[in-house]
Amino acid sequence: MQKLFVFVISFLCVALSSANAQNYPTKVVTMIVPFAAGGPTDTVARLLGGPMTKTLKQQIIVENVGGAGGTIAANRVAKATPDGYTILIHHIGMSTAPALYRKLAYNPLTDFEPIGLINEVPMTLVAKKDFPAKDLKELIAYVKANKNKVNYANAGVGAASHLCGMIFMSAIQTEVTTIPYSGTGPAMNDLLGGQVDFMCDQTTNTTSQIKAEKIKVYGVTTKKRVPSLPNVPTMDEAGLKDFEVSIWHALYAPKGTPKPVIDTLTKALQVALKDPTVKQRFGDLGTEPVSEDRATPESLRKHLKSEIDRWGPIIKKAGVYAD
Repeated sequence: MQKLFVFVISFLCVALSSANAQNYPTKVVTMIVPFAAGGPTDTVARLLGGPMTKTLKQQIIVENVGGAGGTIAANRVAKATPDGYTILIHHIGMSTAPALYRKLAYNPLTDFEPIGLINEVPMTLVAKKDFPAKDLKELIAYVKANKNKVNYANAGVGAASHLCGMIFMSAIQTEVTTIPYSGTGPAMNDLLGGQVDFMCDQTTNTTSQIKAEKIKVYGVTTKKRVPSLPNVPTMDEAGLKDFEVSIWHALYAPKGTPKPVIDTLTKALQVALKDPTVKQRFGDLGTEPVSEDRATPESLRKHLKSEIDRWGPIIKKAGVYAD
């Protein structure tokens, strides 16, 4: 009798869960951003929020949970109830965290349900407006000659800005003082104010400042020039050969989130990426949405695994770790 009771209760719970998944969403969805407001990931999240809200017919609110290179936010989502009401937007940091953190509280491959890729973003090497170097060659020479005086801003260990800076310093074989922030939004504010010397950041955060000539730019980190910044050379063109860093964003839900819920979120993402305003704003910021076939759980799962395999050896070789 007791076994029958347990079976009935279990069956009812499964049936209720299935019904809830089919009716999803019925309340506000929270999209967690692992960095401070005003940064590139935050910008992407807020651009997607509007059109996804229209498709879901429920409000998507953006919540910034910064710290520890994005791992605090990721861990929070990994431990959240798997019902689709708490989702994560993250960038390349999801693939670098396993190599960077000795005691990572979650596994990016097994503790999340992938929803889909969003975009790929070039990065730019920029400096404060009155920085002495006029071009990349002068920047490298100046940094080498003044390595004890120059400082580099980033959004913390594991952030895209940290990785780009790490690769840059390795390429020129010169280490400088690094200043970590809770996000590149605050870092950019200090760069604009002249409190820090230079940084590497996504075009989503730097394009408007570059166009307004509020900061200096030395190159973009892609093989080809960025349409929104046609006069800015690639790092290769500027003299630093084979320097390429591309940042990507994606959406995730906690492991165990029902497939109908994931399917609903994936569809909302795909619709948002086709939205004319989103495409235009992405273009203005030097990025573009991925194709529909890449904005899927399967594509993101494969991409995440390949990026973990790519970055692990690079980070370990550099000997950079975080506790």
